Amino acid sequence: MSLRERFNISRLAIQYPWLTLGFWIAVCVAGLLAFSSLKYALFPDVTFPVVVVNATASIPTAQETEARLTQPIEETLQPLEAQGLNSVRSSTYPGRSIVSLSFAVGTDLDESVTRVETELKKLKLPDNSTYKITPVNLNESAVVSYAIENPKQTLAQLTTLAQERILPTIAQVPGVLKVNLLGVPAGATVTTPTAKPNVAEQAVLNAGSSAVRFGGRDALALEVVKRGDANTLDVVKAVDNAVVQLRSQLPEVQVNLAATQAEYIREATDSTVEALGLAIILSVIVIFPFLWDWKATLISALAIPTSLFGTFIVMALFGFNLETITLLALALVVGIIVDDAIVDVENIARHLDEGGKSPRQAAIEATDEIGLTVAAATLTIAAVFLPVAFMRGVVGQFFQPFGVTVSAAVLISLLVARTLSPLLAVYWLRPRPQKPSEQGLSGFVNAYRKLLQWSLRHRAIVIGIALLSFVAGLALIPIIPKGFIPKLDRGEFNITYTAPLPAIALNQAALAQAAQAQAAGVKPTTLPPGVDPALLAAAQKAPPINPLQDSLETAKKLEAIVLQSPEVESVFTTVGTRQQPNKGTLYVKLREGHTVSTTALQDQFRQQLPVLKNVTTSIEDIQFVDTGGDKPLQVGLIGDDPLVLSQTAKTIKERLEKLPGFADVTTTGAANTADRIVEIERRNARRVAYVSANLGENIALGDATDRAVAIANEVKPPSISLNLGGDSARLGEIFGSFGFTLGLAVICVLAVLVLLFRSWTDPLAIIFSLPLSIVGALLAALLTRSDFGMISIIGIIFLLGLVNKSAILLVDYTNQLRRSGLSRSEAILTAAPVRLRPILMTTAATILGMLPIALGLGAGAELRAPMAIAIIGGLITSTLLSLIVVPVVYALLDDLKLRLKGKREN
Repeated sequence: MSLRERFNISRLAIQYPWLTLGFWIAVCVAGLLAFSSLKYALFPDVTFPVVVVNATASIPTAQETEARLTQPIEETLQPLEAQGLNSVRSSTYPGRSIVSLSFAVGTDLDESVTRVETELKKLKLPDNSTYKITPVNLNESAVVSYAIENPKQTLAQLTTLAQERILPTIAQVPGVLKVNLLGVPAGATVTTPTAKPNVAEQAVLNAGSSAVRFGGRDALALEVVKRGDANTLDVVKAVDNAVVQLRSQLPEVQVNLAATQAEYIREATDSTVEALGLAIILSVIVIFPFLWDWKATLISALAIPTSLFGTFIVMALFGFNLETITLLALALVVGIIVDDAIVDVENIARHLDEGGKSPRQAAIEATDEIGLTVAAATLTIAAVFLPVAFMRGVVGQFFQPFGVTVSAAVLISLLVARTLSPLLAVYWLRPRPQKPSEQGLSGFVNAYRKLLQWSLRHRAIVIGIALLSFVAGLALIPIIPKGFIPKLDRGEFNITYTAPLPAIALNQAALAQAAQAQAAGVKPTTLPPGVDPALLAAAQKAPPINPLQDSLETAKKLEAIVLQSPEVESVFTTVGTRQQPNKGTLYVKLREGHTVSTTALQDQFRQQLPVLKNVTTSIEDIQFVDTGGDKPLQVGLIGDDPLVLSQTAKTIKERLEKLPGFADVTTTGAANTADRIVEIERRNARRVAYVSANLGENIALGDATDRAVAIANEVKPPSISLNLGGDSARLGEIFGSFGFTLGLAVICVLAVLVLLFRSWTDPLAIIFSLPLSIVGALLAALLTRSDFGMISIIGIIFLLGLVNKSAILLVDYTNQLRRSGLSRSEAILTAAPVRLRPILMTTAATILGMLPIALGLGAGAELRAPMAIAIIGGLITSTLLSLIVVPVVYALLDDLKLRLKGKREN
């Protein structure tokens, strides 16, 4: 018995039919239960742990504060780099230092806080200085907000009602971390209960620290923050149920939904599930015209649900959710998980049609022949996605579920194709007369054989065309738009603004702070940043100033313009959150079925919003993963002189504002002058000034970053160097991770192929099909104007596993025929036409399976489409080229091997 026969598990599956059927029935039942346990989410649970150290001291200038406060803190915390500390950013003002520590994705936040506390205890700070350590888990975000109104009650009365009747109910909902009450009027102090029962810790909002408006009216607002490990949809649904009960208990109070993440998550996941269902249908439909046998089609089709049920089990074991990334993985593998079954069933049907064999004999012989081929093809896909699961940085954490899900799906599909499919073929398939469609296919096969004969005689021309195609593909790279993650038309966005705090208001705040400290018997240690002690006397005599009220008036002016748009459904305004009365956010929700895209409407508002003196506005997308509020484009200027940094940043800002596509351009340190430095930014122990911008509809992040860097290089002095931040930096990280992952994936594929074929020439011939796929992927991205970024890159890696299948089918069968006694040319000209049908079937099934995703229909389609577009384009070119190029390369390498063997023998 040959090695192929000895390791053919199909023989065992056919020999023990009830055991095989029982196993897969159990997998389906367990998979159904596992599926019911999976939760819906928008993206994987990726946490960005941040620890903020807020230190104050009685120091009059920003430079001295930097030297005596900021730098000692940074140096003390430097050893934490060995424990996951990624970057250190700081903002220094006179008497105050804010140091933000970003830890690696997935680092335990509580442990990080403990380490920071331990290190800072070793530091001796200036006299009368204090510091506070605050953990920030960016994944613990507000998932839903409600506006609370009652025309018959004042906001103060409504505050009391909300505290006594509403907050405690919402706080006890499972998955809720805390509930913030916003819009509390001056004179009221509110304790906001956390979700943990029997815990005394309360979130206290200072009187008059925030204001809220909803639909152009003053209101209160409930902001529900979920736990980092809680599922958004579950939490929002439970909170909504609690709100329904509250409405019945408090009929006079209006509790209206103001903002939520759940609607878009639900729409995006529903759209992906629909694409998955359509992919399954199309993948099955394409099989029938090739096999022309409904039983063979059904056997192949059964591999899809069976493999998916097995994959659900793996997802449940790893704790994954049904979110955009894993659902995308499932939708993309539909065309692949049917491939193995197609190849097996097609080969069994061919053996049956040749005549003289029983279904059992045909199944055993066919699976003996094809077993290694199917195993090699599937294992190479798993080998490709093994490195994806270990990609570095944010990208790696984001796509680990993708890599694991795809690998699990294809390995389970291999097991289905080697056990269940042959067993069903034995009992369901019978020899068939040739159908008219097959006669038509025979003509196509004959034409292919003639083209292949010509190609084997003109190998130099074929290789030249292949190399020219690859070079042409590489030439497309500079003109393809490059982005981080596609902009999503979510039908919602934020308008943020920052108004200056009047100097006199700052001094009044200082006086109030000093009075509170004096009443408590504590000597005040410092004044707020920007406070001029010389103005304290004037502040004492001046009438009271309410910075929050001034800021609220600014919000009303912006709000009035936005509410005039017929595309806007509601505006939810929050002013003065996080103890910053001069800052506010307008959350804009567009009407369902809005006729203007979100991005186009953002550009309209940028033109329409009033220009208010000393007020900066920014129109921003809703971040699907909160990374701290950075704008997409961010260029950091690194140098020693803070004034030179500020002036250079200002010059770059003025240049960028004149270019189309750059919006809401801002800089740090704008208030710095030759007489007084009030703000010093630092990143990783170096002084820095940032130029940041949002991007319009018709400019990609990569192009925008290149232009900004070019301008920065033109205007900056030699003493300043550049460092990218925000998505601009992540774009570089992506391509760095891509290069590493791509190289590792190719090595893994080669290792698998060498192990299976026990030869170096065959794997090289197969690997040659990989560059041929790059051409189509890049060309498809260019034609569809699809940004080439993180999503497209995963599509390219996906292609590495896919395109090998066709080459493996050709090379393995050619080797079998040569071992049976055929010459090399005869083996190639026999194997390639025989394998043409399964190659076309699997390619067509995969392309049609991905077509619903590539068409970009439904919520979140902008995110899913680039990957499918890249894969479809790459599959088309690699299949067309590899059907000719791989046999030619196989022949060339075989000649080379013979020459080397001859030299050794001589």
